[in-house]
Amino acid sequence: MRPASCKLALVAVIVVVLGGPAGGLAAGDPQASVVAEIARTAMARDHLKAVILRVTSDGRNVYTAALGESMYGVPATTQMHFRNGAMAFNYMATTLLELVDRKKVRLDDKLARFFPSLPYASRITLRNLANMTSGYADYVYQPEVLHGVDLNPFRHWTSDELILIGVRKPMMFEPGTNWGYSHTNYVILGRVIEKITGMPLAQALQTYIMTPMRLTQTRSIDTPAIPAPALHTYSSERREDLKIPAGESFYEDATFWDPSWTTGNGAVQVTDITDMAKSMELTGRGTLLSRASFEAQVRPNLVGFGHSQAGCVACRQNTVAANYGLGLLNLGPWISQIKSFAGCGGTVGYLPARRLTIAVVTTYLPEAFDSKGNYPNPSQTVFAEIANSLAPGTLPKLP
Repeated sequence: MRPASCKLALVAVIVVVLGGPAGGLAAGDPQASVVAEIARTAMARDHLKAVILRVTSDGRNVYTAALGESMYGVPATTQMHFRNGAMAFNYMATTLLELVDRKKVRLDDKLARFFPSLPYASRITLRNLANMTSGYADYVYQPEVLHGVDLNPFRHWTSDELILIGVRKPMMFEPGTNWGYSHTNYVILGRVIEKITGMPLAQALQTYIMTPMRLTQTRSIDTPAIPAPALHTYSSERREDLKIPAGESFYEDATFWDPSWTTGNGAVQVTDITDMAKSMELTGRGTLLSRASFEAQVRPNLVGFGHSQAGCVACRQNTVAANYGLGLLNLGPWISQIKSFAGCGGTVGYLPARRLTIAVVTTYLPEAFDSKGNYPNPSQTVFAEIANSLAPGTLPKLP
């Protein structure tokens, strides 16, 4: 997906996926058969090169499999690593709340305590950053990033560069007066976490998230590297910026494009399907947090807040069906997250009442891209179909 279309996470449907060549299918389990059929149908319908998924119920494996190929002649497997994307927002918000529980900081502390020179720092709180109500412009929408990433996908971006691009643009709205998804918030929040902990962000996330959750396949890597085995991704999303005519074939390997533009240095991560699903389940259970901090993170506290606004593509109202927590997206009772960039989509969600986790990751064939190189995120569709089959009536219908 082109960078501009990666931002609208509020309307996303989340799925947790784990891959393996039909591996993990519980013999005779009707739920597993349903999930397997959904995955097989999606492969053809959505022009998928690969789909990796994992479904668990109360910690029990329902279905874990990988369908399709990573590269030509190389089957996708459930052990393959891929970019973690916005899951790192969940990890940063959880780390912040752990620091709140340890009395090192308060959610309503002003940003000025840490970075007094940033615009509106005396009015913006850490809560505003974490729940996307600061008003800072999203650097991803700005021409230097939006087109710069396409023109040179191997360029490395620093946190300071991304922050400056975001805060030098006009505010989307006055702090605390609206809601608007902005990556700038979490790059700044990552720097705040470094100030509080005295650690580089990668070390802080390892200490506060990966080690206690036992996420052995998740790590911060601020280079394009992905540990073997790597899930290869392919894309046509640079077509428009490179001015490649619609009728001309264009489909390239995007696996090792530099992902540094997606979030702050230290929060650019790789993972696998098992860790992706496990971390969302543990987050949804509030494993690392006090009750108060857990409720601050996952409760629908913003329902009714926010509104559409001229000139602000990311501004919208939070609803019961889709509302933002702290680093998480609530879809009705589902606690979820989504990612989509460089030819790879992912959706993960946890339903507390059923203790049901669904994770899905998808890559694409050339036919998945339109004449401008844009593409949807079918991991959302697969997630929704699995959720509606295994837990009917729980996932809201989204526009």
